[in-house]
Amino acid sequence: MNNLGKVHEYIMSKIERGEKLHFTLVDPDKVNSSSLEKVSKILVEAGTDAFMIGGSLAVTPEEASLAARILREHGLPVIVFPGNLNCLTPQADAVLFMILMNSLEPYYLIQAHVQAAPIIAKYRLEPLPTAYLVIGVDTAVAHVGRVHPIPRNKPEIVVAYALAAEMLGLKYMYLEAGSGAKEPLSPLFPQSVKKYTKLLTIVGGGIRSAEVARELTRHGADIIVTGTIVEESVDLAQKIIRAIKE
Repeated sequence: MNNLGKVHEYIMSKIERGEKLHFTLVDPDKVNSSSLEKVSKILVEAGTDAFMIGGSLAVTPEEASLAARILREHGLPVIVFPGNLNCLTPQADAVLFMILMNSLEPYYLIQAHVQAAPIIAKYRLEPLPTAYLVIGVDTAVAHVGRVHPIPRNKPEIVVAYALAAEMLGLKYMYLEAGSGAKEPLSPLFPQSVKKYTKLLTIVGGGIRSAEVARELTRHGADIIVTGTIVEESVDLAQKIIRAIKE
């Protein structure tokens, strides 16, 4: 199975041209099909580069498949952002094959991956090998993932994780503040990852302004992910996308 396929090539082609990317995260449990069609069209016109589907614990495979079918109509990649196996759907193009590196729970370190791998192969989803690092501790993902906290003023710890991820052969580093986080990550985190590794760096969580998004991309973030803000304000999501694309 070719681990690096069309979606990875699509991402790399944009980054090699000097672009910064924006991914829209959609929680299928929190949107209906009619609003998803309308909102996704607006965000495509604003310049979002791909859609991710995933999020809450309550997402069913049926909801994930419906959302993926709607989003694929725009011709952009649809990537599963798996909270668990329930988000996997053959209607998507790829999946972030993520190791939650600072989890204390073996399930999120390897067991979920072993269970998911045969399904991903059967669905012919393109796996994007991703190191997932949750920084904040006051979010749902931190609780569910049983994360070992990383101090917000210690980027050198993140660098150690990033170096380990690169040595393991992973290609992406996802720095996560958590859905609904009170504040975004410091630009020091993506900046440090890019200084010491060649990992493609994704940053998500707590990004609620164009200024924050612009600052993160200036300091090493290759891809910015927004999800909660899309649910709260489409206008603000558009501004964030445009700031990233400047």
